[in-house]
Amino acid sequence: MNRALLTLLVSLWKLILFLPRPLHKVFILTLGNLIYLMPIKRNKISKKNIDLCFPNMPLKQRKNLLKANIVASAQIVFDSGIAWFWSDRKINKHINYEIKGIESLINEQKNNNGVLLFFKHSLHLELDARLLGMNCDVYGVERVHNSDLFDSVQKTGRLKSVKDTCDRNNPIKFIRWLKKGKTVLYATDQDYGLNQSDIINFFGQPAATISAPSKIINSTDCKTYFMNSYIDSGKYILDIEELKLSHLNGLSFSQSLNDFIEKKIRENPDEYLWQHRRFKSTLGKKDFYA
Repeated sequence: MNRALLTLLVSLWKLILFLPRPLHKVFILTLGNLIYLMPIKRNKISKKNIDLCFPNMPLKQRKNLLKANIVASAQIVFDSGIAWFWSDRKINKHINYEIKGIESLINEQKNNNGVLLFFKHSLHLELDARLLGMNCDVYGVERVHNSDLFDSVQKTGRLKSVKDTCDRNNPIKFIRWLKKGKTVLYATDQDYGLNQSDIINFFGQPAATISAPSKIINSTDCKTYFMNSYIDSGKYILDIEELKLSHLNGLSFSQSLNDFIEKKIRENPDEYLWQHRRFKSTLGKKDFYA
């Protein structure tokens, strides 16, 4: 994608966001249903993951979950755009949200305690981060986008949410943040390959699970918290709680964290990013996700 085309698309993206908030929902439903009807690869990945992770769920219920999730995935366009392009004032005016447990997080910051703040990949994660960043100082760990041009848009947008970002392959930088008492957002629920992962159960299936968190916690003596996010009657809820897993090490820590994330996903499964090939390293890119 050349720069001129990207600039045009971003301009159109921003223009759509000028529409009244109620119209966003109309666009999400329209676009979401269109995506659902299209024979695209991400839909097939979502179906594979949902069928695998909910084997005991009745077929009709799984189909309903798949459709709800794919339709809701259109929300990414609007929530990410709001997170990256809107002002704090506009977000506070038009977005109904509540952050539970933020007092404990702010108290850790006042006491100069580093916090590794885990979260799951929800469809609205960019807006989740922006809402949190509007209310306390946080730092982010990310994967650099494959397109250098889009990565520049993404990074500029994310810096409205967090104080700074670093690539997940540069742990030294965010380890220093933790040692200095910063709060760092960190997600472990994606497949980053076997070289830096252990095979840990996730939804009863072997999944490549990054092994770094336990080592980071041991080397920084940071606190561990989890931010669960979901939408309740149109209201974005961020629920922050302390994780009591710091006494665990290695595989025990990873398994307990996977179990905790799985529990939170099950509470609002239609809002999860099932489009990621979570089991590609263990079940195979070509074998399972063909």
